[in-house]
Amino acid sequence: MNDTPALLAQLTLLEKAALLSGQNTWQTRAIARLGIPAIWMSDGPHGVRKQVGSADHLGLNASEPATCFPTAATIANSWDEELAAEIGRALGAEASAQGVHVLLGPGLNIKRSPLGGRSFEYFSEDPELAGRLAAAYVRGIQEQGVAATPKHFAVNSQELRRMVSDSVVDERTLREIYLTAFEIVVEDAAPWAIMSSYNLVNGAYAHENAHLLAEILREEWGFDGAVVSDWGGGNDAVAAVRAGGSIEMPSPGFDSARQIVAAVERGELAEADLDARVAEILDLVRRVTTRTTRARSRFDADAHHALARRAAAESAVLLRNEGGLLPLSSGTRVALIGDFAETPRYQGAGSSAVNATRVTNLRDALADTDLEVLSFSPGFRRDGRPDAALLAGAVAAAREAEVAVLALGLPEISESEGLDRGSLALPAAQVDVLRAVAAANPRTVVVLSAGGVVETPWADDAAALVHAYLGGQAGAEGLADVLTGAVNPGGRLAETVPRRLADTPTAGRFPSVDRTAEYREGPFVGYRYYETAGVDVAFPFGFGLSYTTFAYSDLQVGDDAVSFTVTNTGGVAGADVAQVYVGRRGTGGVPRAVRELKGFRKVRLAAGESARITVPLGARAFRFFDVRTGAWQIEEGDYLVQVGPNVRDLPLEAVVPVGGTVPQRTPEAALAVYATGRVHDVSDADFTALLGRPRSESGWGDGPLGVNDPIDRLRVARSPLARLVFRIVDGRRRKAEASGEPDLNILFLFNGPFRVISKMSGGLATSRLTDALLTLVNGQTIRGLGRVVAAFFRGRREERRTRDAFLSAADAPTSNRSA
Repeated sequence: MNDTPALLAQLTLLEKAALLSGQNTWQTRAIARLGIPAIWMSDGPHGVRKQVGSADHLGLNASEPATCFPTAATIANSWDEELAAEIGRALGAEASAQGVHVLLGPGLNIKRSPLGGRSFEYFSEDPELAGRLAAAYVRGIQEQGVAATPKHFAVNSQELRRMVSDSVVDERTLREIYLTAFEIVVEDAAPWAIMSSYNLVNGAYAHENAHLLAEILREEWGFDGAVVSDWGGGNDAVAAVRAGGSIEMPSPGFDSARQIVAAVERGELAEADLDARVAEILDLVRRVTTRTTRARSRFDADAHHALARRAAAESAVLLRNEGGLLPLSSGTRVALIGDFAETPRYQGAGSSAVNATRVTNLRDALADTDLEVLSFSPGFRRDGRPDAALLAGAVAAAREAEVAVLALGLPEISESEGLDRGSLALPAAQVDVLRAVAAANPRTVVVLSAGGVVETPWADDAAALVHAYLGGQAGAEGLADVLTGAVNPGGRLAETVPRRLADTPTAGRFPSVDRTAEYREGPFVGYRYYETAGVDVAFPFGFGLSYTTFAYSDLQVGDDAVSFTVTNTGGVAGADVAQVYVGRRGTGGVPRAVRELKGFRKVRLAAGESARITVPLGARAFRFFDVRTGAWQIEEGDYLVQVGPNVRDLPLEAVVPVGGTVPQRTPEAALAVYATGRVHDVSDADFTALLGRPRSESGWGDGPLGVNDPIDRLRVARSPLARLVFRIVDGRRRKAEASGEPDLNILFLFNGPFRVISKMSGGLATSRLTDALLTLVNGQTIRGLGRVVAAFFRGRREERRTRDAFLSAADAPTSNRSA
């Protein structure tokens, strides 16, 4: 490829516009006459999903075999940046081997609520931890010449109506909580691409949000890559070009290209803006194609499986271990109980689903250890229905063994792209089995498979509890390593486990069913809420047990770093995560959490060994986003620096005077509720004060349906035919959910707006056809049918003409550039 300015000078207006949308589901457009190749994109947060036949964006159709690593939520519990980078290198190598140029991940949205259906794809409730781990993934992937695409930018918290929901958030919370992780990734890892989210942010779709894409991402952070829309997430192609959205995926045919060309010709879009977006795509293509000729090669599947096993073991979190029951000694007679032990849940459902190279289960993994597995009993039905015979079998097996190992977890329907969770509870039938088994054998070990947190009122019934999260294809082997002591568990929670859903700051408001999702809790997300408001939790952020013990001593706080000593005071080697928290002392000032994570270090020590640890306190340690000045500032005052193994166990602390960049702010009376952190029930007036502007209209209204209304609003359409269609399709949705396997196509359809009809059609439908269909939906049946037929055939003619013009330009001599 020639350099970008030379290529821009030779591209026609249509070619430029066409480069800003996909050729098909996964590829960009090529322009052979200028040597611009098509590049291939693929899902890949925890494994490459390159489809080999019929393409879709939901993980429904077959893809090439690839290593299924533990999900991001699992790896987050390792708090291990080098492990994350190692996984990133493996993902990049597999992508390169499969001819994939752009890997769509990692996902790093903040876990606003544990009910988020896609939380298994995201790292943490804390932006420092999420950002640093995501940056490590990006560095590893891009070392292999493959572009990483951190996602979803930004404030994408719920699955319900995710393509039409407007995330309404104040500027300070936006910057401190929801953008900081992305800021870390951009500044520390320089990703070549970023994926915009489906939702609106404060009234503008993310892919056409100039505040996010131009002012913050490019101008403040210096991002020089391409912004890729989420699949079907494009709205207004012209507005996207103007705001900084580089490419719309998948292919909308040439519909968007025609709109861009027309806008330039009418003077509504500056060609300089178009050229800037085209340059971003050309730079991306060059970055991922110039390193090698990208000949396909085989990756080391065995080595990657071994890495996946190690990652699963290092990320498992030991939450309870009464009497030192774990690790199980050689020869222990074990009853293995639970359907998950034979049919593992190792990944979530949706676009991240990987066709694993192999999958192991706990039954086989324990058979390869020195334990004596006496029996296996399923114990319960996966669909949650009680089964007395299975329960009796589990109890009988437990009575005959020294230890009962009980594999529990969330069923597949509980965690899926397109569907938020309705509860944090384990299925009642599983809890019944646990209590019956524990009554028969108090030496019961529970191993939990879930992509996020669950309520644990039953925890005291288990002598030991290991949360394995979703461990990938080798998760069962990694779990066996932890149970037998081959690996000392070093996982620490990357999210808080609340006692009850009702205790969470967004309880009763998540997911929002309205047009807007109001982030009324402000910056008090996760542990920031629980610690500041004094809410009891089941297991705190950063918590995790080990088979050894650690002590902290000798804290020293310097101008830009914290130093302290960690000692392994137990009898075996192990790892701990030293965590550094900072909070402002005293009353007054801007409302903020009592403490916030500002640094961490994973420490591996032999028995009796000590190490002196230094954790930098960088530019983010004391800052807050000041809405008065529109900039990051540091409030003058005294700050408490605390160090320890989790947010509620901080044995070392020191008070540090900080000069700051602004004096301590005078508390605003209108923000009094935020000064307490008790944000569970924030009034309209309080939230309006936090926003600093009037609240947006949250209702859907009673008027005609429009292109950005969700398709599930067909249930209130004026057309009886449209309402009938809704009832039929919704019946299919309910039937699928009752079976335990969500219909992702229907979920995507219902959560999406009417514009996806054209945006996801590959050119078969145009925006004009969508408008015509809405005429029918809104009650003008005869006129609507006529318009649909006319729009279809007109659209086909326009597509053929534009395609022919694009192809003829590609065949023309390179000197014939047209305006």
